[in-house]
Amino acid sequence: MLRIGLILLVVPCLLLMGGYMYEQSLVNDCLDLGGSFNYELLVCDQENNHSFIPYMARHPQFVNGGMLLSVIGLFFCIIGLYKRS
Repeated sequence: MLRIGLILLVVPCLLLMGGYMYEQSLVNDCLDLGGSFNYELLVCDQENNHSFIPYMARHPQFVNGGMLLSVIGLFFCIIGLYKRS
């Protein structure tokens, strides 16, 4: 149970960070080129300005699901450590 808990605790966080950092690198590259990033289509637009849309607002199921799995993993870790001793 401890191993499953650790996997559920760590893997969703790594996936969330990976997805967020990938999008941030796209945004950074677009801004370096002088464009405006369209968060809805995930493309760089050289002609129009686009407002910022937070990652949580664009991917609510991914973020909430990942956090839920992490909390479940935390409880599995606690149960696994409690039963071990």
